[in-house]
Amino acid sequence: MFKTTLAGSLPKPGWLAETQKLWPQWREQGDALRQAKRDATLLWIKEQEDAGLDIVTDGEQSRQHFVHGFLEAVEGIDFEHKVKMGIRDNRYDAMVPQVVGPIRLKGRVHAFEAQIARAHTAKKLKFTLPGPMTIVDTVADAYYGSREKLAMAFAELLNQEALALQADGVDVIQFDEPAYNVFMAHVPTWGVASLHRAIEGLTCTTAVHICYGYGIQANVDWKATLGEEWRQYEAVFPALAASRIDQISLECANSRVPDHLLGLLAGKDVLVGVIDVASEVVETPEQVADTIGRALRYVPANRLFPCTNCGMAPMSREVAAAKLRALVEGARIAESRLV
Repeated sequence: MFKTTLAGSLPKPGWLAETQKLWPQWREQGDALRQAKRDATLLWIKEQEDAGLDIVTDGEQSRQHFVHGFLEAVEGIDFEHKVKMGIRDNRYDAMVPQVVGPIRLKGRVHAFEAQIARAHTAKKLKFTLPGPMTIVDTVADAYYGSREKLAMAFAELLNQEALALQADGVDVIQFDEPAYNVFMAHVPTWGVASLHRAIEGLTCTTAVHICYGYGIQANVDWKATLGEEWRQYEAVFPALAASRIDQISLECANSRVPDHLLGLLAGKDVLVGVIDVASEVVETPEQVADTIGRALRYVPANRLFPCTNCGMAPMSREVAAAKLRALVEGARIAESRLV
């Protein structure tokens, strides 16, 4: 009944990159690095299949960072002269590259890992891309002069890669937009407009992932300031419910998001986060089933997809694998409770 999946990223093995870091350094270079990325992708596909997930990903094993993995393939961006900038509404400072001219793709971005993943699993395959608004919040604009114009320019490039991924045999293309929980006032306008441009012409399933971030300390500290209820979703869900996107991926496990906000997504598939990525404690299958049960009060069973809250890139490999197993086992328990 419940098709299980994950938000996207998984930890990198120690022989590929530094472990338990959001932005790890590679262990190898050149052909050796390319081979290591391939091996890590295959390893995590097998781990997901063994856990019983229905919709798998490449685990983002070929990317150092979920945004910069795309930016590295874009002309018009200066990585040599980075500037310090507050991102996610100044939640933390980062050294970011500058957009210094018209942006365009140098070529394919993710063909290597997408084609490897597609060739080695018969499961449905999801592939993640950074969303336009989140990209705009992760670069310094020295050319376009407008966040909206820059978002639409990036959306065009994302669309080019998304269409190519669809041709590679990808079943679900997801755009990651953590910035939607920060710049809520812009989501109904250029946020959704740029997302629509990014999915133009796609016939595969489309998704947008909106969460409260990886389990890094800056995000944990930010959540502690949000009060007893986290109501950011209330500001953006109506616009997404009216959008052309097929699926909305969100955070529920160990969060202060009021369950009833899920009811604002009527007509959409909802990827309900039932696994906390900010904790090394592995959920019991019963806890996962309980979270699914709460969501079922507002999401029809045929539209509910148990998922992780966010990516698991900074976690330990062993904990991530155990959480995937708990996710699937919990979904099976939730099904049995409905019989």
